[in-house]
Amino acid sequence: MSGNYTAIVQQHGEWWIGWVVEVPGVNSQGVTRDELIDNLRDALEEALEMNREDARAAVAGQFEEVSLSL
Repeated sequence: MSGNYTAIVQQHGEWWIGWVVEVPGVNSQGVTRDELIDNLRDALEEALEMNREDARAAVAGQFEEVSLSL
């Protein structure tokens, strides 16, 4: 996974909870802040890989993958 993503994190009672701003649906929780950050990274990697697989499955015939920078 490359690129930079922004996570919003907060302590909520005994748990830390967080969301990745740029990818809807990527959120997680952890007992510690560090655990939350690790869980968010894992969730982000899984979401990006599933999105890649879905995009590749939707293509018919030859295709090209192009890196985009913002």
